[in-house]
Amino acid sequence: MSLGIGGCTLPKIVVLKDPLTPEEHLDLGVAYEKKSEFDGAIKEYNLAVKKIPLANLYLGNVYFQKGDLGQAEKYYRRAIQKEPGHADAYNNLAWLYYTKKEELGEAEKLVLKAMELNPEKNPIYRDTLEKIRELRESTPKTR
Repeated sequence: MSLGIGGCTLPKIVVLKDPLTPEEHLDLGVAYEKKSEFDGAIKEYNLAVKKIPLANLYLGNVYFQKGDLGQAEKYYRRAIQKEPGHADAYNNLAWLYYTKKEELGEAEKLVLKAMELNPEKNPIYRDTLEKIRELRESTPKTR
């Protein structure tokens, strides 16, 4: 006679409610991002984004760091749509266009909007604006 548990199955634990708050997911995402663990950061930001629209900006930043500029643009645009008063989203989208060396006219408009929305960060935004303008002057036929 066998005394093993061969035919028995262990009970499964089912988590019905996420034990972390959206804010905790956002904080955890920041911790992953600081360690350059971008996939972990993306997972956490996606768990936060339903309740915290700012997480779209964070997602844009992580995708930018990963070099996935298409996804970064998507999330920067979503951040602007969900929180049109958040200046950093405008500046970061402008910087993305500068990095891609395209849509420079649009990039200039975006950073000017950022400066209008948050004058306290104008020194940071002005740097973005100056770089965009320098590139526009050296690049023929920019929009």
